[in-house]
Amino acid sequence: MSRRWFDRLEALRRPWLLALLLVVAVAAAWAWSRTRAVPVQVLTVRSAPLVQSLAVSGRVVSENRVFVGTTLTGRVLEVTRREGGVLREGELLVRLDDAELAAAARQAEAALASAEARLVSQRRLAAPIATQQLEQARANAAAAEREVQRTEQLLAQGFVGQARLDEVRRVAEVAQAALRAAQVQQEANVSGSELMQAETRVAEARAALALARARLAQTRIAAPGEATVLARLVEPGQIVQPGTRLAELSVRGPLQLVALVDEKYLARLASGMTASVVADAFAGQPFEARVASISPLVDAQRGAVEVKLSLPAPPAAPVVLKNDMTVSIEVVTGRRDRAITVPGEALRPGPAVLVVQDDRATLRPVRTGLRTLSAVEVVQGLREGERVVLDAAAVDGMRVRAVERVAGPAAGEGLDVGAAMRGLGRD
Repeated sequence: MSRRWFDRLEALRRPWLLALLLVVAVAAAWAWSRTRAVPVQVLTVRSAPLVQSLAVSGRVVSENRVFVGTTLTGRVLEVTRREGGVLREGELLVRLDDAELAAAARQAEAALASAEARLVSQRRLAAPIATQQLEQARANAAAAEREVQRTEQLLAQGFVGQARLDEVRRVAEVAQAALRAAQVQQEANVSGSELMQAETRVAEARAALALARARLAQTRIAAPGEATVLARLVEPGQIVQPGTRLAELSVRGPLQLVALVDEKYLARLASGMTASVVADAFAGQPFEARVASISPLVDAQRGAVEVKLSLPAPPAAPVVLKNDMTVSIEVVTGRRDRAITVPGEALRPGPAVLVVQDDRATLRPVRTGLRTLSAVEVVQGLREGERVVLDAAAVDGMRVRAVERVAGPAAGEGLDVGAAMRGLGRD
């Protein structure tokens, strides 16, 4: 009986013994892992020049790029230039049919001549005649008044009757009425309504002629300045209407570069920043540009901002820039003469880095500055000569064995790529 109880007791103890042994093994493994030095890649921090740049793709455009149009309805008679043709300022580019407008101008010229002739006649003939008539009316009125006085004296002496005096007075009244009429007519012809009407007709005729000539001039579309024809949009015989685009011109002036930059990079950009540019057609021939302006608007559909760059000097030969040519632009958005940097892979959330201290990885918070694709500037929390851990598997407190990385990324080689937005549309 005692033997059976002993066997049962041993059977009950066996699972507990196995569990205890398993716990001891796990604890031993954990303690061994905490004391074993794990080899990790590290990089000794050094200070070096740092350049932050933004790579974008853009195109060449003329600062004065215009569409030449018409304000008339008519038929195209002539287009003087093909694409690439050069025009001097004021030189004819497109000529429309002007027969009807030329006839209207000649009609307006005839109307003006007629109005001017009437004005001359008013000033040279009507006015002097009216003055003479006024003088004659004054003389007649004065003679009639003297005759009334003489007749009144004769009536008092009994030489004439009352009927004679009444007749003389009637003649005097008629002479006074004629005098008043002559005065009104003379005023009208010399400085009054008649002269004003004649002068108004002349002014109206001149305005009508100016309008006719202006419309006639619109049949000849000339270059607004020294320009190159980029696109010829109409051909002889084509009927055009007001607003129709006839040609696209690049008026002679400085070229500029235009790029669309993702709005998330907007805070990095500022007017005056320098840029290195390479035209796709002239690889290996960089030239300088500067950020001239940043659009205040964001393209809502593409989430991009238009940036314009000016050229301080024309590119050196053999580079020749043409409108709509594609260029690669690298804008320098930040520069440090000396900066402590770490590879981007060394940065942990926080931000923080793992620093090797007493053969252990120690998590240390840091404050960062400029960023490139390969490096991050650390402005606080890290000193030159310290070693940062690069392995992502390393954790805070781990015992490590530092393995120095042979070659690290150059601090100034980082470049933000992909900020450009291709497919730049033309209006």
